[in-house]
Amino acid sequence: MPTPTSADNSGPPGLELLELLGTIATLREHCPWMGALTHESLVEYLIEEAYEVVDSIEAGAVDDELRGELGDVLLQVVLHARLAEERGSFDFEDVAREINAKMVRRNRHIFKADGSLQESFPASVEEIILKWDAAKRAEKPERKDPFEGIPPHLPALAAAQKSLDRAARAGVPVAAKSRSTDVVLPVIPASEEALGELLLAVVAGAREQGLDAERALRAAVRSFQSGTAQPS
Repeated sequence: MPTPTSADNSGPPGLELLELLGTIATLREHCPWMGALTHESLVEYLIEEAYEVVDSIEAGAVDDELRGELGDVLLQVVLHARLAEERGSFDFEDVAREINAKMVRRNRHIFKADGSLQESFPASVEEIILKWDAAKRAEKPERKDPFEGIPPHLPALAAAQKSLDRAARAGVPVAAKSRSTDVVLPVIPASEEALGELLLAVVAGAREQGLDAERALRAAVRSFQSGTAQPS
């Protein structure tokens, strides 16, 4: 007999979230450690919990473990919202309301402006991406730099991937070759496993030469973003 899910035993929709919000409010009031938390002091925990979700997914974690890791991320969101509420800025409901409105606004291939469904839906991922990008441009028409909004503290490899994606979607030529005549690129493997081994070998070679691979790639990404690859 299957184990009942939480939905089988839950009360009214949203009850568990209300209980969590109440628990955090109580802890902020009565727990000295929790009461001393700030947005700044929580940053390390937010990053750590996000990476633990990634680790769980990539390790093929069972649902119980993944559910727990997602709860830890939710806790970070609730804590930041509570801190903002205490200073009279915004609360968790504002966060939820804003992201819901954003998803409706950005997904006009699914929703009309009033949140109701469109009569038909796009048939391809490419069409969806075009409509998503158009919605983002409509929100911020003053934004001309395709790389604006990429977090500056992303790990260098993630920043490189996102920068190249943004460039390609903005119509900036992205060639699969080095911009330096002094660099000879190896043959790129056809599998992610082999690619991972190649990247690890590059980092190992950099280490032997006394070079910092993360710092080097970060500098190359900055150069790509601000130098020779601007849209015409």
